[in-house]
Amino acid sequence: MFPLHDINRAHRRPYVVYGLMVLNLLGFVYAFFLTDPAAVIQTYGFVPARFLADPLGEWVTLFSSMFLHGSILHILGNLWFLWVFGDNVEDRLGHWRFLEFYLLGGVLAAFMQGLMSGFSSEVPMIGASGAISALLGAYIVLYPRALILSLVGWIPVPIPAVLYLGYWLLIQFVGDFMGEEGIAFWAHIGGFVAGVVLIRWFERRSRAQYRR
Repeated sequence: MFPLHDINRAHRRPYVVYGLMVLNLLGFVYAFFLTDPAAVIQTYGFVPARFLADPLGEWVTLFSSMFLHGSILHILGNLWFLWVFGDNVEDRLGHWRFLEFYLLGGVLAAFMQGLMSGFSSEVPMIGASGAISALLGAYIVLYPRALILSLVGWIPVPIPAVLYLGYWLLIQFVGDFMGEEGIAFWAHIGGFVAGVVLIRWFERRSRAQYRR
């Protein structure tokens, strides 16, 4: 099932979503067209074993890795999910709280992937999918009944978010169980769980800020 868009109008423009999309595109252009992609990914990707050996020297990769991607399909898929689901979460949290939530979700997702490898993996982890997974977790809590117009085969079908995102989460567990390589499934799962757990706290902080 591929999401076309959600039937859930946001009330303000998602400027942070726009900015994140631009930064991800700039990171992709820089890595693949202006320098050596392998060197950039090795330097700025999150490598669990390297982080464990030198956390103070490697902490920046927790953030830089979120803005690097390995292929056109990788970045387009991530940016599409960010576009479909991010605007409503930004609408609920406000711009700056949303940015905090996004970045924290990405960091926690990276830690989960590192933890599941015992922080022994020397393979760089890149991509925005951990942070975007946190947005999906937030979305299922905030808007479980919102309809996601999705392609099932070639037929557009409106599917409640709780079913669509529940199915998406199941696919992550299945992919990890099947041993598919090249995808950080536990970063997706960890980001999603972080989003579910943290979204109400962030929402309360956002409301308190607007009341002051």
